[in-house]
Amino acid sequence: MAKTYENAGVNLEAGYEVVRRIKQHVASTVRPGSMGNIGSFGGMFDLSALNVREPVLVSGTDGVGTKLKIAFAMDKHDTIGIDAVAMCVNDVLAQGAEPLIFLDYVALGHNIPSKVEAIVAGVAEGCRQAGCALVGGETAEMPGMYADGEYDIAGYTTGVVEKSKLIDGSKVKVGDVLVGVASSGVHSNGFSLVRKIVADAGLSYTDAIPEFGGRLLGDVLLTPTKIYVKQMLQVIRSCDVHGICHITGGGFDENIPRVLHEGQGLEIQEGSWEILPVFRMLEKWGGVPHREMFNIFNMGIGMIAVMDAAEAPEAISILEACGERASVIGRVTDVPGVCIIPSAPGKGPGGDPQGADHPGIARPKGPTSAPGKGPRPVPQGEPDQGIARPKAGTQGIE
Repeated sequence: MAKTYENAGVNLEAGYEVVRRIKQHVASTVRPGSMGNIGSFGGMFDLSALNVREPVLVSGTDGVGTKLKIAFAMDKHDTIGIDAVAMCVNDVLAQGAEPLIFLDYVALGHNIPSKVEAIVAGVAEGCRQAGCALVGGETAEMPGMYADGEYDIAGYTTGVVEKSKLIDGSKVKVGDVLVGVASSGVHSNGFSLVRKIVADAGLSYTDAIPEFGGRLLGDVLLTPTKIYVKQMLQVIRSCDVHGICHITGGGFDENIPRVLHEGQGLEIQEGSWEILPVFRMLEKWGGVPHREMFNIFNMGIGMIAVMDAAEAPEAISILEACGERASVIGRVTDVPGVCIIPSAPGKGPGGDPQGADHPGIARPKGPTSAPGKGPRPVPQGEPDQGIARPKAGTQGIE
């Protein structure tokens, strides 16, 4: 036992215990192509075990952001690992890739083996949901770097897609519809604002909120990010998907335009899906302008598949058979910008507008542009809200 190192704040024995504790969780994620055991210097995967003729590897890395602060406040650490996996695998899924491997990085000031085990157990659960193998990771004990009881977690994944089936948005065309798949909650973005709203409203994470069925606020906010891999891969195999968007930091405005071409825009019909109560309450408590909410949060839609309108019924049927809530929420137009069409009076969540040209899409009643053109984006808040954002990534937005 390295006493001198322990006196400096690093407990090697605690590290060894972590490895012993997490072995069973890592083993539960084994899949075809997995190689090696925990403790190797590098994680391995055998691509030859897959029936892929022209493999394209797609990689992604991400963290959980300040959602961790709520995990610390609630002393709940067994779901945050699911978030770390979800943020990575949902991103590579957007290119049509099946996640194969995952690696995690947990950094903390003081190694408490039971806490690290809970974190990694969550990572393993996320990997099982995504069908990828947890092939490696790192637990870094760094005295003085983190406040007592706090830590950070990040993840990395690599997936594979047949080159001919890569989804890159090149096929997206005007008239394509957006099939939205429901989110499980706030997911893992926007928590800097969430925490400010909670603090400014004088709320506690241990408050039971009537609008959430009496559930504790902290438990609702810690609801894990939904992992869409297995259900969306079924859609990809059965339908001609032109683009996929993972709705993360920056909401609708930042993420959906990333699959569009120059000159294209979006028309999204509010009321064609359920905006979850957590978003309604955050808007109310924080006094956030309604239109701005769509530029921050996922608003109840975690993933969007862009496809020809004729393909949508099959995609929705597949998703519903997998237990997902899905609907057509909008369409691609030839008017640049993101136009959110407000719900008509009496059209609450889940009440799809009737008489639309496309399933789930209602035409606005205001003036429209020239024949053949989509409706003009109507400003509903920010002066520049109708401007499409660039396709660049949104790293750092939480």
